[in-house]
Amino acid sequence: MAEHYKPNKYKAWELTLEERFQEVYPPFSEREAVLEANRCLYCHDAPCMVACPTSIDIPTFIRKIATGNTKGSARTILESNLMGATCARVCPVDVLCEGDCVLTADHKPIAIGRLQRYATDYASEKGIRFFKAGEPNGKKVAVVGAGPAGLSCAGELAKAGFEVTVYEKKKWSGGLSTYGIVVFREPVEVSLAEVKMIEELGVTFKNNIEIGKDLSFEQLIKEHDAVFLAIGLGNVPEMEVPGEQLTGVLDGLEFVEETKTESLDSIKHGQRICVIGAGNTAIDCATIARRLGAERVTMIYRRSEAEMPAYHFEYEFALKEGVSFMFLTQPVEILSNAKGEVDGLKCIRMDLGKPDASGRRSPVPVPDSEFVVPCDMVIKAIGQNKPTGVLAMLAPFGVEQVKGYLKVDEGNRTSHEKIFAGGDCVRSHGEASTVMAVQDGKIAAASIAKQLLGAAKPLAEAVSKR
Repeated sequence: MAEHYKPNKYKAWELTLEERFQEVYPPFSEREAVLEANRCLYCHDAPCMVACPTSIDIPTFIRKIATGNTKGSARTILESNLMGATCARVCPVDVLCEGDCVLTADHKPIAIGRLQRYATDYASEKGIRFFKAGEPNGKKVAVVGAGPAGLSCAGELAKAGFEVTVYEKKKWSGGLSTYGIVVFREPVEVSLAEVKMIEELGVTFKNNIEIGKDLSFEQLIKEHDAVFLAIGLGNVPEMEVPGEQLTGVLDGLEFVEETKTESLDSIKHGQRICVIGAGNTAIDCATIARRLGAERVTMIYRRSEAEMPAYHFEYEFALKEGVSFMFLTQPVEILSNAKGEVDGLKCIRMDLGKPDASGRRSPVPVPDSEFVVPCDMVIKAIGQNKPTGVLAMLAPFGVEQVKGYLKVDEGNRTSHEKIFAGGDCVRSHGEASTVMAVQDGKIAAASIAKQLLGAAKPLAEAVSKR
């Protein structure tokens, strides 16, 4: 198995940028996959399967790899999760399926994610298609947003015979899988291949169309029997500190997007970079900066290591990449030099007070503790704005909200009988992830089918695992 990139060696290594941005883990060879699959105990009532939000039959797909039936393995995966190739790469398996593997306590857990990638990549490379469009049932559904939730819902409905149209405001479909997941975790080609698979089921994609601007929501409701909203969230919010408008201050999601849509050697970056935030996107920004060649990357977070929202394995990954962390530190101003360029980040030390609404201890400024971190670029990765614009657009239709997110029931239907929603835009609590978005799409598709076709019920009931 190939060794992972070593930290702090980019200047010394004779690696091209393209080599630095290859997928972190190389694909399994056939021999490696079979050996790993044969380690599985094929548990009855397997905890790994229970932990999977999309309920993939993990023991079965692994057994099929062990017996040489890779095609059948891929089918088992995709029957439960049409975005199986993406989820194989980006799922937090350490806290889901692999984290619940019975071998974890005394041995290494089965590499479920990499085995899933092996099977789904096999099907994709061979051009194998397991599903086809269902017999037309005369019902039309609009899907707004072509991310994992939208694609999942569209694909399941197409298999059941619905006429589905997906509206996407960006040039390419795939949502964060295409634009927002760092390339050495998921190459853009993987996401676009999944989009093509959904399109081949008869789904119509209309890109560069923004609902409310290019097409009214009233028209969308009028022309379709149901609408599924998979709109995600907005851009990174403002930090509201002086100097935030300087040229060297970047939006974290836009920084990640550049690595997926532009040539790597054209991406401008600083040598001393401060990344504000400690979530998974912040980790991505920091590791991208290191691999682009930044000499020093420092992550600034106002709480302690214990409160950081990023998964612990992501934190360890960033440390191995040579990223530094400054905890209990709050930016208060972005400084510039005589040329108007970013020249430093003024910060203040923080202490932790009582827990706030999130359950985490609130950061409290320490008086007279200001200091400056030298830097020539600042990347903001402090979360995403809630879908306030969409909520305002939906208000005339009586769609309710909760904490600034769309309110849905167990079937992912909003308070309007024709409007369903899923993905990050409904995640008012709990973890927001690609695999949860895929499950939301499945749940909504089953609910739409049941509502529009009644007793026909072409889709299996999807179990909510929020």
